Amino acid sequence: MTFETSAPAPGSAAPLTVGFDLDMTLIDSRPGIKAAYRALSAETGTFIDADVAVTRLGPPLDQELAHWFPESEIEAMADRYRALYPAYAIEPTPAMPGAREAIAAVQALGGRAIVVTAKHEPNARLHLDHLGIRADAVVGWLWAEAKAEALREYGAQVYVGDHVGDVRGARSAGALSVAVPTGPCPEPQLREAGADVVLPALTALPDWLAEYLRSGRTTVPAQAR
Repeated sequence: MTFETSAPAPGSAAPLTVGFDLDMTLIDSRPGIKAAYRALSAETGTFIDADVAVTRLGPPLDQELAHWFPESEIEAMADRYRALYPAYAIEPTPAMPGAREAIAAVQALGGRAIVVTAKHEPNARLHLDHLGIRADAVVGWLWAEAKAEALREYGAQVYVGDHVGDVRGARSAGALSVAVPTGPCPEPQLREAGADVVLPALTALPDWLAEYLRSGRTTVPAQAR
């Protein structure tokens, strides 16, 4: 986990900062993760139902591995999975529709677009570099409420994600929670978790962001704090 910039100095104007989750928000990581799990399964001889595993994306890797390995092996298997990941998961993973445009929309407004993800940070960077998604900062190893650490550090006003854990992270940071139902959590579940805005897909973000700024609603509603 790394932080590349510091928070604005006291009394200075905070720049527009929008945080994004990675898996199933900016990238469709299912094909790559499926390939990595199958490689781990073949190497270890342990059955992993990769088709089922990719329906549960969002939480940390250890939680998924616990379905397939005894507790005493999880740490070693997580390390091996991460080592296998670059060779199997980067190439087959596409960007989600609208991902590049969403990042560019924030930057075109003079803002910063940061990626805050539970994924192993070096692998997250490999995905973004491979797909030409130019985020202003990337912070890994943070899940759910822990994402608030990075969101507060960068002064993020908005956090965009696909999982109820992302909603919890945004709310813990006092950021507006913008959700997209492109991952494992459907719209009703995201709303029930407290998402302030649910967009049909990331492709809708540039227009929503422009309207959000035009309306002057640049602070987070009290109920989101």
